[in-house]
Amino acid sequence: MTTQLATALTPPAFRKVNWLERDIAVERRDDGVIIMKSRVPLQPFHRHVPEALARWARERPDRTWLAQRRGADRQWRKVSFSEAKRTVDALSQGLLDLGVAADRPVAILSGNSIEHALMTQAAMQARLPAAPVSPAYSLMSLDHAKLKFIFELIRPAVVMVQDGPTFDKALAALDLKGVTLIHVERPPTGRPSIAYADLAATAATPAVAASIARITPTTVGKLLFTSGSTGMPKAVINTQEMMCANAAMMMQVRPRGAGDADAVLLDWMPWNHTMGGNALFNPLLFEGGTLYVDDGRPVPGQFDETIRNLREISPTYYANVPAGYAALAAAMEADEALCRTFFRNLGLMAYGGARLPDDLYDRMQALAVKTTGERIVFYTGWGATETGPTSTGTYWDTERVGLIGLPFPGVELKLVPTGSKYEVRLRGINVTQGYFGRPDLTAAAFDEEGFYRIGDAAVFVDPADPVQGLIFAGRVVEDFKLTTGTFVHVGSLRTDAIAAATPVVQDALVTGQDRPYIGLLAWPNIDACRRLIGDMNATAEAIVRHPKVIAALRDGLAAHNRKAGHASSLHIARAMLMAEPPSIDGHELTDKGYINQRAGLERRAALVERLYSEPVADDVIVIG
Repeated sequence: MTTQLATALTPPAFRKVNWLERDIAVERRDDGVIIMKSRVPLQPFHRHVPEALARWARERPDRTWLAQRRGADRQWRKVSFSEAKRTVDALSQGLLDLGVAADRPVAILSGNSIEHALMTQAAMQARLPAAPVSPAYSLMSLDHAKLKFIFELIRPAVVMVQDGPTFDKALAALDLKGVTLIHVERPPTGRPSIAYADLAATAATPAVAASIARITPTTVGKLLFTSGSTGMPKAVINTQEMMCANAAMMMQVRPRGAGDADAVLLDWMPWNHTMGGNALFNPLLFEGGTLYVDDGRPVPGQFDETIRNLREISPTYYANVPAGYAALAAAMEADEALCRTFFRNLGLMAYGGARLPDDLYDRMQALAVKTTGERIVFYTGWGATETGPTSTGTYWDTERVGLIGLPFPGVELKLVPTGSKYEVRLRGINVTQGYFGRPDLTAAAFDEEGFYRIGDAAVFVDPADPVQGLIFAGRVVEDFKLTTGTFVHVGSLRTDAIAAATPVVQDALVTGQDRPYIGLLAWPNIDACRRLIGDMNATAEAIVRHPKVIAALRDGLAAHNRKAGHASSLHIARAMLMAEPPSIDGHELTDKGYINQRAGLERRAALVERLYSEPVADDVIVIG
């Protein structure tokens, strides 16, 4: 009987993943600093990114590399490796014919597309830094301040847009004198522009091969921009060596054998961000896999496109943010056919951007087990735009979420004690050489031993056994103390609070610095709230005052408080719903769609005061 019970309680096995061994050296210094690194040497890697495209054009000429829905019928347009190489060579020749100086970037203002990918490769072959700029800076901003700042900083020689008229206002805000403008679909209004199709028809000459031969490890392949959460964006230099080494690290911790299925990825993450543009795009290219460009987004009204795609595409690897998994779980719980397609070839799920809530982890695993009889490992990595991005990963069958894992081969972690946590710093071949045009910021970003100061904190799963990995413990600058002296870890609390208030809360700011208790300024999930109250036309102002929405928020946070028990560092006493959405111009919303806690609290200081005012204001929700 006991044996039967134990068997019943044993969770199903994980679907097999080949992981690199966890062989970690740990050095403990007298001042409390800890140095961690893998004893496994980094494997050899490509000389440059264009080398991978050339390889697969020779070895897998007919395999689809890129696919994206196009046209009125929204069918998949597919580009093979050989087709891509021919087009990239033609575009490279066109760029070389412009006579652009090697340090002048090619700026791409629009989002993910086949043309975006091919132009990026062409820029690198022509030894011109590709500089993908967040479309939000062009299409969502009212003053285009960040876009203008970026242009003044990097002085691009070439600018590409997918659809000219869509970017008319943004282009009008820029000084485009001496800049070559390229459009893919319609030309911009009243401005000279070269059609992408014409550039792609350029006859390639031996000059293209000669240019590729001159690419060195230190050649700048990309300029990727930080989110601007502490002011204006910084242009992070991504050399060829940095990108290739980081891709090799990610592939080495999950080695693939001859019997593995060909890699297939369906992905929406923006290429102007290092996660989508480097961590997902580059290893797939180096692996010779197929990338389906997902035009969906994990937001109300746009996730239907992702679901439609997943009904047709069975990925071998899938990555998303927690909000995306929440929407996907809800869809699959109502659709067994979608479950079967999604899990058919899936070897690994990955998440980033925020901690995955425990209940969402359990729901996704329950769906996997129901569909396949196996659990699927949830993987995550950690790093920044400045680190390639991924420097650590959970490269084992982990049973929990919230980890940042262990250092990759070739990466050193420096853990500096700060209170009960460690400030984490990094050093390795995948770390940037600095910020374009800002030597002052570059100097300030590194400590006296050359470790990059990323600004994140971590703690050990088990201090006595470091190989169990590290847990993300928030941003060093975001955490705060209450007047009681209690330390509040903002990152994990914010994620847990949003999960507890699902589905009525989209995002939130955690308050309480030098206050007696924790508060929450929350943005409603407009679509979910409309469904809750039964009015799909309700305004944001009406939603934040509606009794059903307020009750759902109060009940969710009250349940969170009960789970937290007597821990004042987790107990949320008051909350307020905000009708005004987060502002990208006010630095509250990053280009990746993440909330900037510090900028949000500064911009909404009056609401913070109202949240703590006595007597309690009528729009403040007191949580039991």
